Amino acid sequence: MTDVAELRPGRPVAEVTLEWAPPGSPHIVPAHVRVGEPYEWRSALRSPEEWAGQLADPRRRFWLVKHGDDIAGIVHLRVGDGGDVEIDSFGLVPEYVGKGIGGHALTLAVRQAWAVTGPYGEPTRRVWLHTSTRDHPNALANYERRGFRPFYSRTRELPG
Repeated sequence: MTDVAELRPGRPVAEVTLEWAPPGSPHIVPAHVRVGEPYEWRSALRSPEEWAGQLADPRRRFWLVKHGDDIAGIVHLRVGDGGDVEIDSFGLVPEYVGKGIGGHALTLAVRQAWAVTGPYGEPTRRVWLHTSTRDHPNALANYERRGFRPFYSRTRELPG
């Protein structure tokens, strides 16, 4: 996505919000693991040392997807040089999958990605993400409905 105007918002869900999670938040790792385990995300298997490195990186920003007071998911952004922002991780915890909140949660995540500034104060110029056949079966369709378009595709054999 190369312009914020390309975002096609999902249906609003009043109870769904994003809450910034500072690097020391005890909720980041458990939420990420709960989101990623069902899809065998390699990042869900990080060691404590690997997580410490992720959380200490000032270019990484974390938000919790909240449904009321409940943690419903995670948003992890990686801010690059030149205005690139990657949605490194996005997803819902299992009990919120299929409840009709993913489109709105992704809309909030994309808006947040467009709102961050780079390490030298530069505005966001491009928001992107990776997906895989190991992600939720509706992930790619949700990304495309929000305005993302495929940029690069590859096929490779995955272990397991």
